[in-house]
Amino acid sequence: MIQTKRVRNNTKNTKTIRVLVDQRELRSRVVGELERLGTTVDVKTLEVGDYILSDRVGVERKTADDFLSTLVDGKRNVFNQLSDLRDGFERPILVIEGSELYNRRRIHPNAIRGALASIAVDLGVPIVMTEDAMDTAAFLHIVAKREQEDVERRPSLHGKRSSMTLKEQQEYIVSSIPSVGPVIAKSLLHHFGSVQDVMAATKVGLVEVDGVGPKIADKIRVVVCSKYEEQ
Repeated sequence: MIQTKRVRNNTKNTKTIRVLVDQRELRSRVVGELERLGTTVDVKTLEVGDYILSDRVGVERKTADDFLSTLVDGKRNVFNQLSDLRDGFERPILVIEGSELYNRRRIHPNAIRGALASIAVDLGVPIVMTEDAMDTAAFLHIVAKREQEDVERRPSLHGKRSSMTLKEQQEYIVSSIPSVGPVIAKSLLHHFGSVQDVMAATKVGLVEVDGVGPKIADKIRVVVCSKYEEQ
């Protein structure tokens, strides 16, 4: 497991550094930080991973809270995601973003260590710990720069995830709404019972769900109710 240090990179790129980014990552600050560093961000719907840095490097990003939630929720299997990432890319990487991994939830430290050991040893996926979104973006930029400038490997769209169950497809659809994410998506589906009923819910009904406040409810209603217009 590698601990990064935040480093500000003021070196100008000799060529454009391009990164493919999954559309759900637009909710994070990482994308904005990448652009601030001079990276060209190409938003795609990625079947595998969150960031593609070259034809051989794919990255799965988890916040510390999200990583821990996969350990207590058997239906959200990070090992399946990383297995798909490893199958699709020669150099897969897991980034865990956030400090105090062992103090955030009531999960025994040995259970967390066991999961990390399984990822690193059994799956063979390197783990990089970052402090925050800025640190994550700096790390991604450095790797992409090394790949694309030093060995001239450009990012390419490949890799395919294992078939999702119906439950996973439902969670994926709801979690793609801005500010929702996987945890709130599950709460919404548990509360309303189906994707259709989530989309049909009123603001008053939405705010009754644990984790959904007025701002998130408003964003859901805007996405669901706004007229589609091609830009």
